[in-house]
Amino acid sequence: MSATAHPGLLRRYGLVTGVSLLVVIAAIMFGGPSVLLPIIALAAIEITFSFDNAVLNSQVLAKMSKIWRTLFLTVGIAIAVFGVRAILPLVLVSWASDNGLSQVLDQALHHPDVYAEELKSGYPIIAAFGGVFLLMVSLMFFGERKKVNWLKSIEKPLGNFNRPWLVSVTGATIAILLVYLVLSPGSNRIALAGLLGALIFLAVKGVSGFLLSRSKNSAHHGLIQFVYLELLDASFSFDGVVAAFAITKEVFLIVAGLGIGALYLRSMTLHLLEKGTLTNYRYLIHGAHYAILALSILLLAGIRFEVPEAVTGIIGLAIILVAFEGSRRHNKVTLTTV
Repeated sequence: MSATAHPGLLRRYGLVTGVSLLVVIAAIMFGGPSVLLPIIALAAIEITFSFDNAVLNSQVLAKMSKIWRTLFLTVGIAIAVFGVRAILPLVLVSWASDNGLSQVLDQALHHPDVYAEELKSGYPIIAAFGGVFLLMVSLMFFGERKKVNWLKSIEKPLGNFNRPWLVSVTGATIAILLVYLVLSPGSNRIALAGLLGALIFLAVKGVSGFLLSRSKNSAHHGLIQFVYLELLDASFSFDGVVAAFAITKEVFLIVAGLGIGALYLRSMTLHLLEKGTLTNYRYLIHGAHYAILALSILLLAGIRFEVPEAVTGIIGLAIILVAFEGSRRHNKVTLTTV
């Protein structure tokens, strides 16, 4: 590695590593050395499950000003760690189980086995919301005509319409109907969760597009993009939170482990942006959207069928790696022919 690479890596990952070590030391002081392995495993789960999210985030961040990127790495981290991975599951369990938030919090702190079961039973609602939201994210990308296509037989026909909103809304409508008629027949609550995911996506993207058309330097547009990134993070985190209970039932350990993973993912996002990875590896953003599409399908299938959480993470990471290798080969061929 060159001498100039070290300062960049140290600047990007040094603070995150320092904070992570402090979290691990504090956890060991309270829980003993036995907590080290679960925390490492949870951090690995978070990174594996959400690496495609880092790729997509870097694309969105490229359109944001420096101040909003800084807020993403500071305020956004607090939202990601405490809001999404600690508080949001409590709210979702409370909604799904019709229990008060204080009762659910008591379960999480003093009866983690009960809380884990409640979270698992509420998974269909979580999956419907996140599945439809992520489905619209992926279809919006594939419904737009692009200069570069990776899997041309799939992407060209969809892109030729050049109607991203139509493709996205049609896909969401079909998904919600499948939820109501097939995956969870007659369940208004689960179908409503899917509809809510679609409406939030439409609201965020619609407002963002409106503000962008009025002013490319609009602070309000930066705020909307920030909200969009946090919603993406929330949608990607659901499976990781559920899978975490297979490692440990201790909520504090789950927040610590997943939080460390989220910290590294934020740094990886900015690293991808600064290195111009999406520009240098042309199919990487395509791979990220295929991974998102796969995750959305698996989330929706999980409403009715037992889908191992590890499958979602492995499939997403595998698609990203294949896209990376495809990009590398294209670059090699291009250099050879020049």
